[in-house]
Amino acid sequence: MDSPVVLGVESSCDETGAGIVSGGRLLAHAVVSSMDEHTRYGGVVPEIAARAHLHALNPVVREALSQAGLRLSGIDAVAVTTGPGLSGALQVGLAGAKALAYARGLPLYGVHHLAGHVAADTLEHGPLPNPCVVLIVSGGHTSLLLVRDLVRDPVVHLGDTLDDAAGECFDKVARAFGLPYPGGPAVDRAARGGDRRAVTFPRPLTGPGDAPYTFSFSGLKTSAARWAEGYRLRGEELPLADGAASLQEAVADVLTRKALAACRDHGVGTLVVVGGVAANSRVRALAEERCAAAGVALRIPPLTLCTDNGAMIAAVGDLLVRAGARPAPLDMSVDPSAPLQRAALHPTHPLQAASA
Repeated sequence: MDSPVVLGVESSCDETGAGIVSGGRLLAHAVVSSMDEHTRYGGVVPEIAARAHLHALNPVVREALSQAGLRLSGIDAVAVTTGPGLSGALQVGLAGAKALAYARGLPLYGVHHLAGHVAADTLEHGPLPNPCVVLIVSGGHTSLLLVRDLVRDPVVHLGDTLDDAAGECFDKVARAFGLPYPGGPAVDRAARGGDRRAVTFPRPLTGPGDAPYTFSFSGLKTSAARWAEGYRLRGEELPLADGAASLQEAVADVLTRKALAACRDHGVGTLVVVGGVAANSRVRALAEERCAAAGVALRIPPLTLCTDNGAMIAAVGDLLVRAGARPAPLDMSVDPSAPLQRAALHPTHPLQAASA
């Protein structure tokens, strides 16, 4: 194989992922989720997630190697998520990746989780246009980015969420609607057959004087929860399909409206939508509709690459290796709240750095 082969490891939340990429081509993609273990708690429990990663990491790496028809001796570099995410979960992935890299004498690269989501699209559609606008929408993040060269240039934040992310809004409203966790897929299923114009939920920060690229979903969450509570207080049956469809419409409207405004204002002809909420059917459909009307090319990864996975981390590692980026230091640690500034993320613990 002419290009270096990169193994990627992802463990930032509740999915343990391993992927293998070479020269921009996806060779393997394996994921084990601990979602079922968190469902009864209505959200991810960090200790349960970390323990699940301990059990799943070796099997998921073996599965990825098997899919690619490789042994560890066929791997040239290892990439791993070092932030942001749950601290214990990240530590498990980093420890495993370090063990693999150091046992084989391979270079190790720390990767920013959100850069991984951006790079996931390259596995389906090839190199990113330079520049492009990227909309990241997930359970913990909603951001509009201006991306040039993902691994060589700093990532420019055009706007972020002030409070709840879009996926967090879905999770919390789903609970108010009596739907299971995770909320995004549950709301999407419940919305089938519903009238998305039935309930006029607010569109936060879309007024003429509002910040054009900044998001806020806390008020929408509260409005939807109060709407549902009103039916319960009156002893009436909740029109669930209409409520779910209307909620999706409000979220999709805000996301796509601001994303297209960013493309227009910055003269960018390509919008890339990534992250778990990019799997939402209405977000995808409205993005397609509005991009087509505006003459903007739309790129969205396939559903299997929207949620957290190791392939996206391997994709960043592959780009870093091909760009000649410096590997991580031996004392690399994790940064659970790392802002997205660059694709590579090689934090070191303050005490380690002080004693070096």
